[in-house]
Amino acid sequence: MSNAWNQTRRMKILAVGPSMTPDYSQWRDQRVNDNIPVSNPDTSWSLEEHLQVLPSEIEIIQQDFEKRSLDLGKKIEQLEEEKMQLGLDVEVQRLEAEKLRKGKNKIEEDLDSLKTNYKKLRRSMRTISLGKMSEQWRQEIQEEKTKVDQWEKKF
Repeated sequence: MSNAWNQTRRMKILAVGPSMTPDYSQWRDQRVNDNIPVSNPDTSWSLEEHLQVLPSEIEIIQQDFEKRSLDLGKKIEQLEEEKMQLGLDVEVQRLEAEKLRKGKNKIEEDLDSLKTNYKKLRRSMRTISLGKMSEQWRQEIQEEKTKVDQWEKKF
């Protein structure tokens, strides 16, 4: 087997050496040179840029997740602050409503008291009026009795 390999190798050397034409040689050089990158001053990168490690897909997703997590954390803090402010506003409104309710109850009690006092005053005024009237009536009756007595004495 080694003999067969040696024969093939020798044939390649013989075939390559003398039978290379100038066109083939130019084509071969061009093809080899196409595989070697040539530096272009417009697109040349520094050594750090060439050695820069590109983040993997997982790292990109993780960075995106962390950014969203921070944004959501800020949003949560903002909403909690608004909730606290609204809670304070609700507490203030509740206290004001309680104060108004107490004031209303006091006013209603005062109104009831005034109504009761008014009724008592009206009754006492009637009683006083009737008392004066009854006194007047008594006086009139007494006057009439005296007149009747005078007439009886005359007859």
